Amino acid sequence: MTKQGLVVPKDGQPIHMTAKGLEVPDRPIIPYIRGDGTGVDITPVMVKVVDAAIEKAYKGRKSIAWMKVYAGDEAIQEYHPGMSEDAIKAVPPEERQKLYLPDETAEAIKTYLVAIKGPLTTPVGGGIRSLNVSLRQILDLYACVRPVKHIGTPAPVREPEKVDMVFFRENTEDVYAGIEWKAGSPDADKVIAWLRTEMKVKSIRFPTMCGIGVKPISQEGSVRLVKAAIDYAIRDGRKKVTLVHKGNIMKFTEGAFRDWGYELGKTYPQIVTEEEVTTVHGGKVPAGKIVLNDRIADQFFQQMLLRPDEYSVVATTNLNGDYMTDAAAAQVGGLGVAPGANINYSSGHAVFEATHGTAPKYAGQDKVNPGSLILSAVEMLKYLGWREAADSVLQGITKAVASKRVTYDLERMMDGATLVSCSQFGTEIVKYL
Repeated sequence: MTKQGLVVPKDGQPIHMTAKGLEVPDRPIIPYIRGDGTGVDITPVMVKVVDAAIEKAYKGRKSIAWMKVYAGDEAIQEYHPGMSEDAIKAVPPEERQKLYLPDETAEAIKTYLVAIKGPLTTPVGGGIRSLNVSLRQILDLYACVRPVKHIGTPAPVREPEKVDMVFFRENTEDVYAGIEWKAGSPDADKVIAWLRTEMKVKSIRFPTMCGIGVKPISQEGSVRLVKAAIDYAIRDGRKKVTLVHKGNIMKFTEGAFRDWGYELGKTYPQIVTEEEVTTVHGGKVPAGKIVLNDRIADQFFQQMLLRPDEYSVVATTNLNGDYMTDAAAAQVGGLGVAPGANINYSSGHAVFEATHGTAPKYAGQDKVNPGSLILSAVEMLKYLGWREAADSVLQGITKAVASKRVTYDLERMMDGATLVSCSQFGTEIVKYL
């Protein structure tokens, strides 16, 4: 698959999805997107750390064939050098989207299944969706998987070591479907008129100059997300899966998400509901069982802070998950140490990513913390089944933090710490692999 701008490693082999799961060769081709802003700093450090960990773990028997693909500002530089911002804005939105996310980049990730990316900015001009959202929808990456665990970084809560949660956020539905109409537009007025006259909706208090949106939550989308969360809990030896929702207010969307989740849970012999633990089992969880329960979103937010050790795997809708994952990351040190993945467990497609923004004012300064992208690479290595390398990277970054030779965001919050650059922090991690 050689296309303009892309160089396919000749000594690498593609990953395949089989009936038994991922089939990963000893030298898989992994596309990577450098990312905008500080992506220029953190991505090379991530590659260096991952390569070193794989070499240490497998002594040359395994390695990654990295394949550079382009998105964001780097795609403009590669394919349209010299194109001005005004010229870019003049391109119709659909075509402008492809300037920043070329078809061959999406095709490369489709072909090779697993990829990793730095942060991307939303393109200039109106009418274009986030590139991150676009990749999720193009590849149907329905599960946003965000592990949150303390690795020794400074944190604002008293007991961050109690936080060990894995969030499964539905990635393709809810308000993120982007179905909305601008206040005062003919389309918005038409939808509002239909709701009021045909559907007899009486709760739109101010129908004049009112924006309107649609929140789709389907059985199929909900079930596959909850299935991914339960399957993960079984594989990882977790003891609880919690469905988080606002079903007390939105009964036929968020409430349906909860109900469909419980219906799916009944099909698993490993699952016991929290209610069954109380009413059938005398308050004791039967040996070998995983508890399935649910929490209202605002209740969960409070308990996530007060009693984080009561939660393990969390499955939730798109908007709820957006808030919760960032708030949970703050409990263990912030987005600088928060890994992320977007996965379709049926097709095998997965894009691992830094969860923070591009921080353009620090771009090229070799200054920022590469931890989020490196920890995302840990999750990628686990996904490939290369657990020894994943554990090595996690050990390396944990010991590097403990040594207090850290980047500026951590150094300013740690007593007796020594400031190092982004690349030097990578060297520290490699030292402790």
